Amino acid sequence: MEQRILGRTGKPVGVVGLGTWQLGADWGEVHEGDALDVLLEAADAGVNFFDTADVYGDGRSERIIGQFLRSPAGSNATVATKMGRRMAQDPANYTLDNFRAWTDRSRENLGVDTLDLVQLHCPPTPVFSSDAVFDALDTLVQEKRIAAYGVSVETCQEALTAIARPGLATVQIIFNALRLKPLEEVFPAAAEAGVGIIVRVPLASGLLSGKYDEHTRFAENDHRNFNRHGEAFDVGETFSGVDFGTGLEAVRRLAPLVPTGATTAQFALRWIIDHPAVSVVIPGARDSRQARANADAAALPPLSREVHDEVEAIYRDLVAEQVHHRW
Repeated sequence: MEQRILGRTGKPVGVVGLGTWQLGADWGEVHEGDALDVLLEAADAGVNFFDTADVYGDGRSERIIGQFLRSPAGSNATVATKMGRRMAQDPANYTLDNFRAWTDRSRENLGVDTLDLVQLHCPPTPVFSSDAVFDALDTLVQEKRIAAYGVSVETCQEALTAIARPGLATVQIIFNALRLKPLEEVFPAAAEAGVGIIVRVPLASGLLSGKYDEHTRFAENDHRNFNRHGEAFDVGETFSGVDFGTGLEAVRRLAPLVPTGATTAQFALRWIIDHPAVSVVIPGARDSRQARANADAAALPPLSREVHDEVEAIYRDLVAEQVHHRW
């Protein structure tokens, strides 16, 4: 698999990684054995970057990854975790003492002395402008609790604020064929600063897999059911903030662009990889088959300029009015 440098971490990572939200909670139940199979299959397919968070299953995702790291398949893995969502979203909670406690818990869950990368997990917007917060993160690096730090953001403006910080290694942001705004300012600013871009929600919560229609129903404990209108967290995390019906129509219009022999999901991932500012894209996978198929997207040839133009045209025609001004 093609490798790119993950921003200021200096680490080479495969362009397709694995997001592990679904191994913790909020996507319906995934059994531990199946979760380990997903990790092992992804690694066998060339994936060496795994993204998790302390809040996924209240540590379950981290603990399962910790088991994987102790296997031969996990010996060369880079793991990024996130912190900050296990307490009330008050900027006053983003302190050095809490950072130490949160990262110590993640270190224990993962079974490592030093965390490869810790990201602030979509914190309140004022956190991005706090010198004390970034001084505290620098202290964690000095104490070797963490090797590097980044941020996971909801908005492009939050990303731009964070990129200005000299110690920032990465930005994690939503980017897919239904969310194009990062192309305007965030990607150029990150490339100029040497900050890595981790792309999450690349398939718009599965919309861009092409497998859903108007009759699709999701489990009660699946965020695609309970957060459809932002009831639990930012609605932009569910279907990228796009109305479900609008998203289905966009996917129907994207379908003729899918290369022969590729799935709609693989096409959506290849479209993201085509952007050189992207360090790694982190689709999730509920089973080993999905993990392998996602990784295989990296082997597809780059898409043509005409295809990229058509993706943008569909976005402008159907989706931009709903999402472009919001995030």
